Amino acid sequence: MSAQSRKVLQVLKGETLSPPPIWLMRQAGRYLPEYRQTRKQAGSFLDLCYSPEMAVEVTLQPIRRYGFDAAILFSDILVIPDALKRNVRFEEGHGPRMDPIAAEEIGKLDVKPVSSHLRPVIETVARLRQELPVETTLLGFCGAPWTVATYMIAGQGTPDQAPARLFAYRHPKEFDRLLALLADVSADYLVEQIDAGADAVQIFDSWAGVLGESEFKRYAVEPVRRMIDSVRARRPQAKIIAFAKGAGILLKDYRQATRADSIGLDWSVPLSFAAELQKDGPVQGNLDPMRVVAGGQALDEGIDAILQRLGHGPLIFNLGHGITPQADPDHVSRLVARVRGTSA
Repeated sequence: MSAQSRKVLQVLKGETLSPPPIWLMRQAGRYLPEYRQTRKQAGSFLDLCYSPEMAVEVTLQPIRRYGFDAAILFSDILVIPDALKRNVRFEEGHGPRMDPIAAEEIGKLDVKPVSSHLRPVIETVARLRQELPVETTLLGFCGAPWTVATYMIAGQGTPDQAPARLFAYRHPKEFDRLLALLADVSADYLVEQIDAGADAVQIFDSWAGVLGESEFKRYAVEPVRRMIDSVRARRPQAKIIAFAKGAGILLKDYRQATRADSIGLDWSVPLSFAAELQKDGPVQGNLDPMRVVAGGQALDEGIDAILQRLGHGPLIFNLGHGITPQADPDHVSRLVARVRGTSA
């Protein structure tokens, strides 16, 4: 088997495959007992992200168990602010924390050490390409500038990202400067991942759904387009998935505006709308992660609906967001078997 048979990559080039290739966001995660064991050995979450040996191991775990068509680098979107010296840490039971950034600090951010700080992640990518089955697509990733900025401003996750939205209204020039800096640093990071062996990359804009129409264009679309243009200027063949969670009807022109090859769809996107978006190119998604928790008929019906509506065009089967820790590994086996038309 050759690299030409990497199915996710084939779909990103516009092909329709039946059955469609499959991978799951957060497929290496807390729902797997083998992940929990490795995570315990690692110490802190960031230690796990920055240990090539351990990051390779947890990336490979779901590939060994399920044979997914793609492996996604095990890391986190917040390694970028960590590289920018924002004191990122992950507190048990509370999630990510960092020092909130003030408007006057944005101009003082030093991007020079970012590449060297992230070198262990790039080493992980290179090792993965050597250790993965040749037919498995390797995906790199990073966070979108808007989503990363929301954490940098609030110092943590918030329900509606009100701190970042308010900051953007009060300090528009400084906020635009932060988004541009994040776009440029993140584009460099993606190029390094591609050079290390990533077949394609995904940009996660997990908080795009809290933005109004004009804000979506300014804070979600324009910085991602800046990133994609920067990557393509250096690596013209790069394949890029853009995932703007919760963007709804604003996804109508998102592919064209950002120049992404494929767009990721969350579970709230109606399949009728998804089919319209698919006419312009590959789509990825969009099973509700709660169906994987539920299993049984709820899982089967959700899978079948997506395959019936989107299976006749370029589709990468995935969840509409990351798999949750409550998911039963056996339900994932059932999902994979049903998508592929085999018995679990």
